[in-house]
Amino acid sequence: MYHYYRQDGVRWAYPLPYANVYSPYYRLLPRLSEQSLTFVLVHGAWADTSFWDGIAAELRQMGHTVYVPEYPGHGTDPNKNVTHAMLTKSIVDYMTARDLQDVVLVGHSFGGTLVQTTAQQIPDRLKRLVFWNAFVLNDGEMVADEFPPASQALFQQLREHSPDDTIMLPFSVFRETFVNLASLGMAEYIYSQISPEPAKPSYEKLDLKKFYTLATPRSYIYLTEDNVMPQFNSQYGWHPHMSNRLGLFRYIEGTGDHMTTAKTNPAMLAHKIYEAGRD
Repeated sequence: MYHYYRQDGVRWAYPLPYANVYSPYYRLLPRLSEQSLTFVLVHGAWADTSFWDGIAAELRQMGHTVYVPEYPGHGTDPNKNVTHAMLTKSIVDYMTARDLQDVVLVGHSFGGTLVQTTAQQIPDRLKRLVFWNAFVLNDGEMVADEFPPASQALFQQLREHSPDDTIMLPFSVFRETFVNLASLGMAEYIYSQISPEPAKPSYEKLDLKKFYTLATPRSYIYLTEDNVMPQFNSQYGWHPHMSNRLGLFRYIEGTGDHMTTAKTNPAMLAHKIYEAGRD
């Protein structure tokens, strides 16, 4: 069940549990967007560019320019033998080939590491960096370093038993962590759309010295029901464990889980991303 209404020619849809929270808020906004921005959206692991479909459509209806690059080992690319450097290069090449400027670069989950490495290579093209429940690694760290021990052991076991050095999450794990707010049917549908994730990029230590010298403004969006990383844990987790590594940053909070909310409430997420990216 959804609640619908229109503002500035845009039709907004919210699941009824959220309707009473978000509808009055957005109705009171004087304008849907105060400025037109250029967004580049980078998806995370066990995803492809379709993850952004609803959010990108909402941002475009709000008057923004949106680009959604795919990177190697994902989407229709059958080659899973990729490195983190290859993924970074594909995003850098995508942006330079289109001569994109003043970009708000948004990374979700694993995509946060690609925001970090891309920012090191083309900082002059970037207006702001936005991390949405995303990894923010320390210099010399790899993604796998941020997994708690039980997850590290599971992922290593899955990797070792894979014929092509990939990791495919069991449905039981995916359902309780990535899509914990979904109905069973929605969880099964989202799971049917994912494919094995190339393991190597998550097990490479990244040189991020330059990232930590950049003055590019940054923001962190945190959806509070995201159960992929441990909650309320000083050693692990999205916020504040990783977000605080950004130094001075804008904090935007919302309600949702890791993957379901992108499909059930893209309008809310589009506005959160706008709030994170605007001046």
